Amino acid sequence: MWLKKYLPKRSELEKSRILNALGTIIFEPNLWHFNRYSVSHGVLIGSICCFLPIPFQMLPCAILCALRKCNIPVAIAIVWISNPLTMAPMMYFAYRLGAWLTGTGADLGTIEISFQWLGLRLAEIWQPLILGCLICGLSMGLVGFITVRIYWRLKINRYQNSRKQRRNKPLA
Repeated sequence: MWLKKYLPKRSELEKSRILNALGTIIFEPNLWHFNRYSVSHGVLIGSICCFLPIPFQMLPCAILCALRKCNIPVAIAIVWISNPLTMAPMMYFAYRLGAWLTGTGADLGTIEISFQWLGLRLAEIWQPLILGCLICGLSMGLVGFITVRIYWRLKINRYQNSRKQRRNKPLA
């Protein structure tokens, strides 16, 4: 699978202090296989965790993957979509979506990327932010889940058709 070369290796993840806190459960071999179930569920869980407005999103992602027995490298790679460069725009979009859906929203004025500003504004923004994050994560996850399932099915059909053609080909 072409995706394998871009995903983190098991040995790299074993070096992570955060993931080592979970013990050996997440390094069970079945959580590292690539099949339609594990990859599609890994995309779903990774997408949901990607929009969690918390630090160390990999930890709940790895726990959920271990519980659902789905592919950890795929889920962790999806979580890495939210990184220090993308986190602020993602959370702002999620907040705006949540504020629009609830009909509320604080006048944020000038937004400062600091813990002090966040602490002062958290009481005003947490409900729309959480709602927006849940909707964005679930939407992205469901689109990814369905896309992986469809892609996998098409790939299997293409492979089966090529096998039939090779089998039915006359031997000159």
